[in-house]
Amino acid sequence: MIEVIAPGPYATVQDLGRPGYAHLGVPRSGAADAWSLRLANRLVGNREDAAGVEVTFGPARLRFREGAWVALAGAPAEARMGVPFWVPAGGELRLATPEWGLRTYVAVRGGIAVDPVLGSRSTDSLSGLGPEPLRAGTLLPVGGYADGAIVADLAPLDR
Repeated sequence: MIEVIAPGPYATVQDLGRPGYAHLGVPRSGAADAWSLRLANRLVGNREDAAGVEVTFGPARLRFREGAWVALAGAPAEARMGVPFWVPAGGELRLATPEWGLRTYVAVRGGIAVDPVLGSRSTDSLSGLGPEPLRAGTLLPVGGYADGAIVADLAPLDR
């Protein structure tokens, strides 16, 4: 479980969205920078479409109630970028405001396990689908995963 201590100006749960519902008036939604979310997920051994946290223009703080493998990608915020790292139980991840760019993605091994709506865990603020934008005190469940080493291929350097 992850507790949001401070979400920054705007933070949401995002995956790769809800394709195939436009004819019903439902936008795709999903991560604004899908490449970065996919990269962060690959770094912790998740499927590329696992849900993560999209932090828009930090700073943000997340407390981990259980230990977790974490990777960051996207807008470079002061923290460990581009490599998986361990956050111990009770540990706090603090993201600074990015030096450039807008969105930083936080992937956790096992993914963020909020209930899916129309096949996606993404927040869609326009339609009101999915979880609400994150606030201080929001609790985010983390999905299960097989024990063992993280198996990830090399992260691509180009988009």
